[in-house]
Amino acid sequence: MVNWQAKAQEQQEEYINDLITMMKIPSVRDDAQATDEFPLGPEPATALKVFLEMAQQDGFKVKNIDNVVGYAQWGEGDETLAILAHVDVMPAGNGWDTDPFNPVIKDGNFYGRGASDDKGPGMAAYYAMKTLKDMGVVPNKTVRFIVGTDEESNWTGMKRYFEVEPAPTYGFSPDASFPLINGEKGNFSLKVDFKGANDGRVKLVSFDSGLRPNMVPRDAEAVIEGGELTQLMQALDEYLAQTSVTGKVIQDGEQFTISFVGKAAHGMEPKNGDNAGTYLANFLKHQDIHGDAGDFLEFVGSYLHVDSRLKNFELDYTDELMGELTMNVGLMNFKAEDGGQIDLNFRYPQGITPNDIQVGINKVTDKLHAFTYQLEGMLPHYVSTDDPLVVSLMASYREITGDVDALPEVVGGGTYGRMMERGVAFGALFPHTPDTMHQVNEFQPVDDLITAMAIYMDGINRLITD
Repeated sequence: MVNWQAKAQEQQEEYINDLITMMKIPSVRDDAQATDEFPLGPEPATALKVFLEMAQQDGFKVKNIDNVVGYAQWGEGDETLAILAHVDVMPAGNGWDTDPFNPVIKDGNFYGRGASDDKGPGMAAYYAMKTLKDMGVVPNKTVRFIVGTDEESNWTGMKRYFEVEPAPTYGFSPDASFPLINGEKGNFSLKVDFKGANDGRVKLVSFDSGLRPNMVPRDAEAVIEGGELTQLMQALDEYLAQTSVTGKVIQDGEQFTISFVGKAAHGMEPKNGDNAGTYLANFLKHQDIHGDAGDFLEFVGSYLHVDSRLKNFELDYTDELMGELTMNVGLMNFKAEDGGQIDLNFRYPQGITPNDIQVGINKVTDKLHAFTYQLEGMLPHYVSTDDPLVVSLMASYREITGDVDALPEVVGGGTYGRMMERGVAFGALFPHTPDTMHQVNEFQPVDDLITAMAIYMDGINRLITD
C-alpha cells in the first residue's frame, strides 16, 4: 500500500516553488484592461499561460481556449474525470501585514492572495495528478485538470469550456473545504437602485464601499456637506465605542470625509465579517440627511445592517437539507444627483426562489422609492451521498486523516463543481483551520496543503483505477 502522505512530502519543495511562481501573478480580473486577446484583462491570462507551460513541461497535453480557460490532459478513455480549479484571485484590498502578491512562509503558514483560494489547493491537486503520472499509474479514463480565470466573478472561462468541449463524466473542484461538499446553495445577486436627491441640513455627497458582490467590505468612505466638526466627532466617538469597527473623520472646507474599517470575509457567510459599509450607513442615517440620500442610508443602515438572515424583510428561511438563506451586502455606492446602487448577493437553499426573495425585498424598497432587478445566478446543486464519486473521495479523506466520522456537507459557497451533474467540491480547507478566503492576510498552513495533496493522490488514484 502506498504511503500517500510520504509521497506528498517528497513533492513539498518543488510544489512550493511552483506555487510561489503562480501567486506572484496578481491575477485579478480587470475589465478596464480587457482586449480581444485578453477578455478578462492581461493578468488572469498570464496566470493561465504560466500554469499551462508548467503542465506542458511536466509531460501533459495542454490547450489554451481563448485565454480564458485551459486544461492539462492525462490518459485516454470514454469517461472523463475533471478536476476544476481557478487561477484568478480576489482583489487584495487594504490592511495586509505582508505583500499579498509576494508570498511568504511564516510560522508554518503560507501567506498571500490565493494561498487558500484557490492557487494553493489547486496546485496541490495538480501535483497529486502529476505525481501519479510520474509513478507510472495508467488511468482507465481521460483525466483533465481544467483551469478557469474568473471564478471570483462571472465564470466566463469555465462556461466557455463547457460550450466548446465535451462535458466531463464527473469530477471535483479543490476550491472549498474538507471533508467534502456535495451540496451548494443557489446563488444570485439583486441590484437596488436609488435616485440621488438630497433633502436635509446635511448632504450626502458620496458613499463608497465594497470590492466584489461576494466579499464582505472591509472599508467604507462617505463624504458629507453641511455638518459641524465637533458634533460629528462626538457622535462618531460615541458610536464607535459601541461597535467592532474603527473610523475617523477628516474636514476639508465644508466637506467631511468619514472612513470606517471593518473586517472582510467571504460573502457566503457574512457573519464572519464586519461590514464597514452597513456600519457607516447606520451611523450616517442619524445625521439629518433626507430625500433619496436618506432613503439610501435608511435601507443600508437599518434594513440591511447586521441582517444576513433577512429577518427585517420577513424572509428568514431554512431548509432541512441545505440550511439557511443568507444575504451579503457586497457593494454600496452613492453620488449626489446620480443616485445610489447596492448589490445584494444571496445564497439560497431549495424551497425558495430568487423571485420569492425579490418580492420580499420589494416590500421595503417600494416604500423607499427604489427599484430592484435580478442578475444571472445559479440554481441549488446536490449530489447524493450514495454516489460512487462521493463514496470514493470520502474514503480517501477518512483514510489519510483518520477522521472516520467525517460526513459530506452542504455550503453557501459556489464552486466549479456545480457545473457537472456529478460534481462536488473537495478541500482544501480543513475543519481545524481558520477560513481566510477573501480576507486580508489570507493564509493556508503548509502542512495542510501537503496533507491535501496526499488526499488528492489517494482520491484521484481510486477514481482512475477502479
